[in-house]
Amino acid sequence: MRVIIVGSGGQLGSALATAVPGATALSRTELDITDADAVAAFDWSGHDTVLNAAAYTAVDAAETPEGRVAAWRVNAVGPANLARAARDHDLRLVHVSSEYVFDGAHDGPIPETAPLSPLSVYGASKAAGDIAVTLAPRHHLVRTTWVVGAGGNFVRTMLGLAGRGVSPAVVADQIGRPTFATDLAAGILALLDADAEPGTYNVTNTGEPASWADVARAVYAHAGRPESDVRDTSTTEYFADKPAAAARPSNSVLDLDKAAKAGVVLPDWRRSLAGYLAAG
Repeated sequence: MRVIIVGSGGQLGSALATAVPGATALSRTELDITDADAVAAFDWSGHDTVLNAAAYTAVDAAETPEGRVAAWRVNAVGPANLARAARDHDLRLVHVSSEYVFDGAHDGPIPETAPLSPLSVYGASKAAGDIAVTLAPRHHLVRTTWVVGAGGNFVRTMLGLAGRGVSPAVVADQIGRPTFATDLAAGILALLDADAEPGTYNVTNTGEPASWADVARAVYAHAGRPESDVRDTSTTEYFADKPAAAARPSNSVLDLDKAAKAGVVLPDWRRSLAGYLAAG
C-alpha cells in the first residue's frame, strides 16, 4: 500500500504512523481536510490509500456554539471532502468513527446495520461524516469505542489519581470496551490486508464489556491501590453539576462478528491494558 495518514497528530494517527513507517503522515497544518480547496489541490498521485484519523473529539465542548461549528467542520465536512478526493482519484478511504452515532438503547452488542440515532452534537457530526464517507466507492468505515493511546486519556487520568491517593467516583452505568490505539491501528491494517469488502466494520478490543468504573478499578489494581477506592456513580449523578455536558450512550458495546469473519480480532482489552500500563 502507498498510504497517506490524515490527522497524524492524534492518539490513533500517531499509532498508525508507527504501524506504517513508510506512510505520508499529515498533520492538520500540512493538510486541513475541512478546506475543500486544499483537499482538491493536494497531490494525491503516488498513493492508493487514505487513512483518516482526524476528528474533533471534545464531546462536551461540541455543545457550545463554537464547538458545534468546529465539530461539524472536522467530523462531517472533512470526511466529505476526502470522500470526493477518493472518488476523483480512485483512492481507498478508511475513516474512523464512533459508537456515539447511536443512542445506546440497543439491546445487546450494536451491529453495523443499526440505524443512526445520535444523542449529541458530536455524535450527529460523526454520523454525518459516516454518511459522507459511504459516497466513496472504495471505503472502509471503521467504528470503534473508548480509544486509549499516547497523550491524555481516561486510563492515564485514573493512573494519576491512583498515584495521588484519590478515591474517585466513576460512572458505572455506561458499558463498553476500551480500544487501544496500537491494537486499532493493527486491526485497520489487517482489514486492508485481508482485502475486506468495502463497507462498515466495528473494530474494538475484545473481552467482557465493562463500565468506566470497572476500567478505573483495573487501573487502580495495577497501581497497587485497592479496587474499592473507586466508587460507583451514575451518569445522572456524575453530570448533575454539569448541565451543559453532552448526552452519552449507555451501551457502547459494538458487535464484532463482521470484522471477525474478515479475520480481524483484537486482543482482550484487559490484556492490552496491562501491556499499556507496563509500558509506562
